[in-house]
Amino acid sequence: MKTRKAGIIGGAGYTGGEAIRLLLNHPDVELAFVHSRSNAGNPLHAVHGDLLGETDLLFTGEIDNSVDVIFLCLGHGESKKFLEANDIAASVKVVDLSQDFRLGESVKGREFVYGLPEANRDAIRSASNIANPGCFATAIQLGLLPLAKAGLLTEVHTTGITGSTGAGQSLQATSHFTWRANNISTYKVLQHQHLKEIRRTLQAIQPAFGGGIHFVPVRGDFPRGIWITSYLDCNLSLDEAYALYEAYYEGHPFTHVSRKQIDLKQVVNTNKVLVQLEKQDGKLVIHSIEDNLVKGASGQAVQNMNLMLGLEETAGLKLKSIVF
Repeated sequence: MKTRKAGIIGGAGYTGGEAIRLLLNHPDVELAFVHSRSNAGNPLHAVHGDLLGETDLLFTGEIDNSVDVIFLCLGHGESKKFLEANDIAASVKVVDLSQDFRLGESVKGREFVYGLPEANRDAIRSASNIANPGCFATAIQLGLLPLAKAGLLTEVHTTGITGSTGAGQSLQATSHFTWRANNISTYKVLQHQHLKEIRRTLQAIQPAFGGGIHFVPVRGDFPRGIWITSYLDCNLSLDEAYALYEAYYEGHPFTHVSRKQIDLKQVVNTNKVLVQLEKQDGKLVIHSIEDNLVKGASGQAVQNMNLMLGLEETAGLKLKSIVF
């Protein structure tokens, strides 16, 4: 019997749709409502066609304050406005998927904990409000956390390739199929918004870290997934680096270290991050990959909910990748 209830605010977009799919199949949590101002009264499958036959739920314009947790799947800047404009009961926990609270911001007395379980698991367990990390930020940080913990971070150069769903559901020139297919381009070079939250986390773990984080984001020719390659100066041998990473991620159910070459299809449709290392000419190269809509967004949000509600961390997230 499902013992907890959840609601979603902003259920018509990609992250909202992914949260719906995960919560419908969660063993311990009932999806009580999905809020959408523009779709109120319509069935969920009218927007998310893959849900036809999965649920009879309708979008609603009302908010049910009897739930245990709500997910804010809103655009950047909209989550803060929503919480300011609506009276959400103090007993209701909040997981926000926007960037509104990732740097320690608060609203109406709600203080937010940064929701990267591999760095903040204990704080998340006792939190009432979670700022879910950005998709690029998640994959980059999980490639660097073990080095930060050991005090070994130096200046970092990183490149990240993301799928088109990372741009959101609203049509724009750079997400149109005819432009994206068989094409590649960079954007926000060395100035991506996720850099601030990345630095904040890494400096909390390694306070002396003052080196640059030089990030080049790339639009990829695929819908889902993120591939990160970071490199930095490091005196560890490859075996020593692998031992450091394997020790750090022992006990973390979704981050796995591979001594074989990884590929993006291993993580698509899962809440996993895979990390692979290489060593060349004094440089340690770290590859880290994820599904941007699952571990990079809604899956990590459900993982955070599980921790906050005292549920099994992996509940509802035991997902197999799509490799062919």
